[in-house]
Amino acid sequence: VQLQASGGGLVQTGGSLRLSCVVSGSTFSRNSVGWYRQAPGKQRELVVAISSEGSTNYADAVKGRFTASRDNAKNTLYLQMNSLKPEDTAVYYCNFVRAIVGGSISYWGQGTLVTVSS
Repeated sequence: VQLQASGGGLVQTGGSLRLSCVVSGSTFSRNSVGWYRQAPGKQRELVVAISSEGSTNYADAVKGRFTASRDNAKNTLYLQMNSLKPEDTAVYYCNFVRAIVGGSISYWGQGTLVTVSS
């Protein structure tokens, strides 16, 4: 399984960015996906999880500002980020969780850097 993320960059406070992540090598539609982020000096944290049915679970810090979606026909997940704040600065990772008998395997993209200037 391979994940290729894109869309990061430098944006001013209040701006927007859209991240994309293409997943290959597995049945995308049957598995959960998500976005995580890791800021400098901090642990990786969940931004949003998206079930195979499309339901979402957002971190409180991004609720109302970020919108995640998935396009099963394109094996792609998206993260629309609006009203960005300096504290959103981090490397963003896409995540794909493949269900297996007795558990699951988690796969990660290479990360894409989002920098929000004040």
